[in-house]
Amino acid sequence: MNIKWNDTLTFFARILLAYLFIQAGWGKLFSYEGTAQYMTSQGVSAQWLPLVILLELGGGLAILLGFMTRFTAFSIAFFSLLSGVMFHYDPSSSGQMIHFYKNVSVAGGFLALAVLGAGVLSVDGWLTNKFKQDARYTRLVAFVR
Repeated sequence: MNIKWNDTLTFFARILLAYLFIQAGWGKLFSYEGTAQYMTSQGVSAQWLPLVILLELGGGLAILLGFMTRFTAFSIAFFSLLSGVMFHYDPSSSGQMIHFYKNVSVAGGFLALAVLGAGVLSVDGWLTNKFKQDARYTRLVAFVR
């Protein structure tokens, strides 16, 4: 395995991006009632909360490990934009707009990761390397690569 600077930097980018979502998902998991009440107060059904936790915590861990990175990064980018609009877009509040712009910026980082992939320092990289010569796994390699 030939590790280059871009692989190392992609690894650190995954750590930084994943941290935000792992923390957020963990916080929602252990403050379930409060989060459900907040979502309801914003006009969003609390029934979505388990999916939000799964996306934030599970997606964050998948990004950290570099597993199904392209799909997960694209999903989190979409979620970041959607939640930014739903919860933070309020031009009359500079504090909320800062959170909105943060969500937009994070979405940009995840879109870049979706394009680049996880790099060799990842489960995706390991799977690609392990199965690239085996024709039975061509679709798997194409999907995670």
